[in-house]
Amino acid sequence: MRKHISPRLSENGTLTHEKWIRADDFSAVEVTSEALSYPVEFALIPESPAGWRAGCPGPQTIRLHFRTPQRLSRISLTFIESELERTQQYTLRWSRDYGEPFHEIVRQQWTFSPGGSTCAIQDHYVELPVVAIVELEIIPDIRIGSSTVATLAHWRLA
Repeated sequence: MRKHISPRLSENGTLTHEKWIRADDFSAVEVTSEALSYPVEFALIPESPAGWRAGCPGPQTIRLHFRTPQRLSRISLTFIESELERTQQYTLRWSRDYGEPFHEIVRQQWTFSPGGSTCAIQDHYVELPVVAIVELEIIPDIRIGSSTVATLAHWRLA
């Protein structure tokens, strides 16, 4: 039997008792594009309400490089879309060391609908003992020819 004790939610809906990795533990953050008013740091810093937004439409990739390899047990992503109906796909990958291949953690799709589902909170519990790089690839709309821009409200790692 496997047992997992879930942390309680605080009043604002965030998990308590979680030791999130701080943004200053990253040696580098790579991003394929970003809008001037919505840099990638806004999705990585807990106090920031703005989130990240791509600077151009189409698939986008964000890579987090750690100063020293980390043990990861949880990856939490929050996506918010209240204006467009679209089906987004994202893929999470990790690499043990620089120059080594990436291993897929999860590939998932979510359909946003302004009249219904506008927020996707995805918590992935993982057992990754040595991680040097985590990669998030976002296809903002799987429809061919879409001019949708990728967004990410929050990305937390523990």
